[in-house]
Amino acid sequence: MGFRLSVAARFLLYTAAFIVVVAGMKAAASLLVPFLLSIFIALICVPPVAWLKGRGLPGWAAIAVMVLAIIIAAALVGTLVGTSIRDFRTDLPFYEKRLIEMTAGLQQWLAGRGMVFDIGDWRDSVNPSAVMQLAGNTLASLGGITTNGFMILITVVFILAEQVGFRDKLAQARSVPRDSLAAIGRFTESVNHYVGLKTLTSLLTGVLVGLALWLLGVGYPVMWALLTFLLNFVPTIGSILAAAPPVLLALVQVGPVTAGLAAGVQIVINVVIGNVLEPRWMGRGLNLSPLVVFLSLVFWGWVLGPIGMLLSVPLTILVKIALESDPGTRWIGVMLGQGVALMPAAVAATAPEPQPPEHKPDTGQ
Repeated sequence: MGFRLSVAARFLLYTAAFIVVVAGMKAAASLLVPFLLSIFIALICVPPVAWLKGRGLPGWAAIAVMVLAIIIAAALVGTLVGTSIRDFRTDLPFYEKRLIEMTAGLQQWLAGRGMVFDIGDWRDSVNPSAVMQLAGNTLASLGGITTNGFMILITVVFILAEQVGFRDKLAQARSVPRDSLAAIGRFTESVNHYVGLKTLTSLLTGVLVGLALWLLGVGYPVMWALLTFLLNFVPTIGSILAAAPPVLLALVQVGPVTAGLAAGVQIVINVVIGNVLEPRWMGRGLNLSPLVVFLSLVFWGWVLGPIGMLLSVPLTILVKIALESDPGTRWIGVMLGQGVALMPAAVAATAPEPQPPEHKPDTGQ
């Protein structure tokens, strides 16, 4: 006689397993973060590697070209941004002091018009320098990750090399059904589609924001462009978090007019790219509901730190696509979304394989 658990017992079992897994991830964050970054970089590199292979290059040559491009890009970013990050963190106490003085002036201006606030409550509630500290800590943690750059690069190489022959190995494995093989292929295609296009739109957003801030005379435009590129992977919340530090810096360095222009330019860039270009290129089916975006930001940030916040939405998107690829868990993936129609790639990932028409023998009638 088979043993069946009750619904409550299964719920408790799954919850306990989830807690154990999350506790293990948090304890191993120092190992998981470089590995997850390697997977993320490898996902970005898969489409270019496939394109190079389609042009006749063998797999090892395509991977070598991609690795060379990664090294050149990392060297350029490290050269351009590394100095800016160090200078910004050195000048950060001065900017924080100026912001505190400006908020104190705002408090006095409000008090002169009858709006009196307690000084302690005001400092606890209105602290714009915390945004600058968050930006500095995030960029510093990113710089700390670069110390593991060699290990990350080697892991990316092995992931790409494994990906080249992974489908063939699965096809040769007798225990893997054809339906599962097709589902894995559709899942991989959907993930590459999302990550590749999101990377392009994030890169475009970062370049435009950096150029606009440079024209306005705001300091460290390349650093803010990098921050915008990274946080653009977090919908809605990411653009706000990326825009606040350079706007505050423009307020301190130049003045309120330039700060207003910097805010306006970033709003226009994010609205055009986020609401016009991205829906046209990617569709809306892989979007997450705002509540899921916020909860994933908090969850992955708590588990993996600042880098987890940057990877929160890509990681959740991977989970969502995986859930939608299985008919048994598709409803969970749908609940994570906004309730809009799936994009073609996601529909393809969840649609069953077409079956050949059944052949009926001719009876001669």
